[in-house]
Amino acid sequence: MTGLPFGLPGRFWRGNLHTHSNVSDGALSPAETARVYRDAGYDFVAITDHFRPEYGFPVTDTRMLRSEGFTTLIGAELHAPRTEAGQSWHIVAVGLPLDFEPPGKAETGPSLARRARAAGAFIGMAHPSASLLSAADAESLDAAHSVEVYNALADRENRGDSWHLTDVLLNRGHRLTTYAADDAHLQPQDPPPCQAWVQVRAEALEPDALLTALKAGHFYSSTGPDLYDVRIEGDVVLVHCSPATKILLSGGHPGAEVAQGTDLTDCSLPLALFRGSHCRITIEDATGGRAWTNPIYLG
Repeated sequence: MTGLPFGLPGRFWRGNLHTHSNVSDGALSPAETARVYRDAGYDFVAITDHFRPEYGFPVTDTRMLRSEGFTTLIGAELHAPRTEAGQSWHIVAVGLPLDFEPPGKAETGPSLARRARAAGAFIGMAHPSASLLSAADAESLDAAHSVEVYNALADRENRGDSWHLTDVLLNRGHRLTTYAADDAHLQPQDPPPCQAWVQVRAEALEPDALLTALKAGHFYSSTGPDLYDVRIEGDVVLVHCSPATKILLSGGHPGAEVAQGTDLTDCSLPLALFRGSHCRITIEDATGGRAWTNPIYLG
């Protein structure tokens, strides 16, 4: 099984994987952008400026912004032709080398993602709903480690949630993880930052350790609540979390198992509906905040 990091050594580190500065189309400098997240209590941020010719194909160097108790991951949002909707691809690549080469004239989104993954990056399928990705598009992005299942900026246009396409991909046998992110540009018209994040389980707050954990699926995502423990025992999944109004088990089969109430912090849900498929835990709190495990693959 993957996506259950709760018993692993180390601790959870909070970070945002999709962020823009004024090196591309963000409002603030990299230093100011990083300060927003550090001051909000984040442990790390990846500044992923648009890797486009109008910005000089930047891989923004944020190494000088690392300090005791806060670090950065080097990345970019990659673009190349062309999705079924006729748009350029949007691909989050975290862990890129600073000298990553711009796309060649004939390079497609999927081939660019393969090259970034070969260079050591964690590859995320950015905001599939907002990009109107088809299942064929998504399946062609075969270098992806993970799907951006919640994008706080895209939620402004009611296209923040990409779980449906993700479940289709998982049911077709694609072993992907899932993450939530701000896609922060910090422009005046944008939603506030620090709305969606990952909690990455690693033994140290070091870029290499975080990147290794991301690739291994040792994280969960949230827009508010905390997951303290999720584990399988026999035919049930046990959940321990911050106070919730709903704890939901859903996944690769229509239907769900649900516990609802006030200030739920523990529950046990049967797994029988999802045997031979995948499932996940979603919790929702009284403010509407949600947290999600990565997909749990069941035999």
